[in-house]
Amino acid sequence: MGIWNRKLLLSWPEEKQRDRIEQVALITAVVGAGVVLLFVIARMYERSQIDALLKILIDKAAGLPPEAVDFSSLAALPPPVFRYFTRVLPEGQYLIGKAVMHQSGMLRTTPKSGKWLSFDAQETIVPAARGFVWNARIKLPLGVYVRVLDSSIAGIGSGRLSLLSVLPLAAEKGTPELNAGALHRYLAEAVWCPTALLPQSGVTWTAIDNHSALATLCVNDLCVSLEFRFSDTGEVSSIYTPGRFAHIGGEYRQLPWEGRFDDYRVMSGIHVPAYGEVGWYVDERLEIVWKGEIQNIQYDVFSGPLKK
Repeated sequence: MGIWNRKLLLSWPEEKQRDRIEQVALITAVVGAGVVLLFVIARMYERSQIDALLKILIDKAAGLPPEAVDFSSLAALPPPVFRYFTRVLPEGQYLIGKAVMHQSGMLRTTPKSGKWLSFDAQETIVPAARGFVWNARIKLPLGVYVRVLDSSIAGIGSGRLSLLSVLPLAAEKGTPELNAGALHRYLAEAVWCPTALLPQSGVTWTAIDNHSALATLCVNDLCVSLEFRFSDTGEVSSIYTPGRFAHIGGEYRQLPWEGRFDDYRVMSGIHVPAYGEVGWYVDERLEIVWKGEIQNIQYDVFSGPLKK
């Protein structure tokens, strides 16, 4: 056998192995590119869901004319409510068309869970829509996160969870319990958008005592109420209802629900709490499930189309 043939035979297994390696590398590259493409498409779809909710929310207020707060009518409100509005709103305040706030804090998924997870979120509130969109990232180990997209718009609640803003984990929309719970939340979080609590914004106030009053908001056929409690200085210190729907153990239950607010500051000209926490009463004990700090708030008044 010639030298050339011997070299060919000796090199053949090595060349075959090299070809296989190249084939595996090519397949890996193609699969990797496909995964990246699917990841990008899924992220774009998730972003489109957020944008669609925000558009529906903001379109409810687009084009409404500027409207000033009717301070002359506030004297007819229960005394603690009157003190609250004159405390937190500057003279000449216009109705807020949109509030956008950035939050960070901790939450746990059930009242009895011992595990707290950190989050950061952007929330948009539009009083004309009687609604909000809460876009949050809940941080998990190793850089993983869960995207939470909660909303209530014109009395319809929705919730969506996705892993890394890509893989859908759970979604729900429009069930009666979810609608009621989301509207309760909107009414409570209106402390960060105080003109949403005005009679001009659809809220009816009923006196309880010198430091509390009942706020009721109706959207279509859905009505919810919260007891607002006020500090000696006039701010909302807490809210309470004996029955808000909680999703626990795969089913809805009505439980007493309470929120507390503190560290009031002037943000964008309005006096609002920089800290809040909420929880459920389980076995007559308040179990906090969410606590957060407000980093900043921007307000838009009614002045034509609102920006996203």
